[in-house]
Amino acid sequence: MKAYVFHGPGQSAWEDIPDPAVEEATDAIVRVDAVTICGTDLHILKGDVPEVRPGTVLGHEAVGEIVDVGDDVRTVRPGDRVLVSCITACGRCRYCRESRYGQCRGGGGWILGHLIDGTQAEYVRVPHADLSVHALPSTLAGKDAVLLADIFPTSYEVGVLNGHVRPGDTVAVVGAGPIGLAAVATARLFAPERIVTVDLAPARLDAARQLGADAVADAREDPEQLVADLTDGLGADVVVEAVGVPEAFELCTRLVRPGGHVANVGVHGKPATLHLEDLWIKNVTITTGLVDTNSTPTLLRMAVAGRLPTGQLVTHTFPLSRMEEAYDVFARAADTGALKVVLGEEQHEEVVPYRAA
Repeated sequence: MKAYVFHGPGQSAWEDIPDPAVEEATDAIVRVDAVTICGTDLHILKGDVPEVRPGTVLGHEAVGEIVDVGDDVRTVRPGDRVLVSCITACGRCRYCRESRYGQCRGGGGWILGHLIDGTQAEYVRVPHADLSVHALPSTLAGKDAVLLADIFPTSYEVGVLNGHVRPGDTVAVVGAGPIGLAAVATARLFAPERIVTVDLAPARLDAARQLGADAVADAREDPEQLVADLTDGLGADVVVEAVGVPEAFELCTRLVRPGGHVANVGVHGKPATLHLEDLWIKNVTITTGLVDTNSTPTLLRMAVAGRLPTGQLVTHTFPLSRMEEAYDVFARAADTGALKVVLGEEQHEEVVPYRAA
């Protein structure tokens, strides 16, 4: 099959590799019908995630069809259309029993496109399939459903829920990429008084307005003053960091009010300064986290009901064979206007599933 393979920082290719096979009784093999590229994939290509070994297929989000399952899989069977979650869950370890699937110690957590081959391929092996794929209704298009594999649960859980957004809050979202925009959309579910979005790109700030931001600010034009003006000098109740660079995190700690929450969602490849000389007295709560995807069933129901603006985030579509072009477009978002790129093909070569010896 064809797959997008990481060969080291700055090196990757769409190339031929062996088809995946069932290796454990809890595995499923999924034929990929829709896949997307995440900002985390760009971090990997920059060398920010050293755990990813050369030779690994990238990607951790997909929609597809089950073509084979191990003997212990009970919730899906060949022919089922499914969402492949970015997080794999064994269901048995301490963390999985607490619904903290991102911290799974039973061979799960974030492994696809990280510790094992991922989803940016024609076929993918998904371990612990019973808790790691979700059946999809035919009414939900693949390009919409694939956004529920990562960005919507991530922004909702790590940003909005960890940040304790409440009715009447002022919420500041720093970063208007896909995660930040999904945070704007899901924060609105809690009826905040206002949402302020900060970014460098005018096109992304326009997208934030369309998704429900009440005010936007260019990061170079004193967003601290804007938030102060809107809150009588108090600061934001909740600030979501959705960039993953030191400057963005440090800005978040200046925007938050005493007693407020900073919810870090961004993937950081460099240290950030924690200004405890200013923060120690402010009763500020700072949270970090990897998504658990325990909210995915709820978000799926909301998407089917038309309550999530998934389609508004998809700006570019490609066939799988144009993976390298899609990466280029996504990586140059400031020039291309890309938010989410979705790749997929209607037709695939049929393969006869086989089992590892």
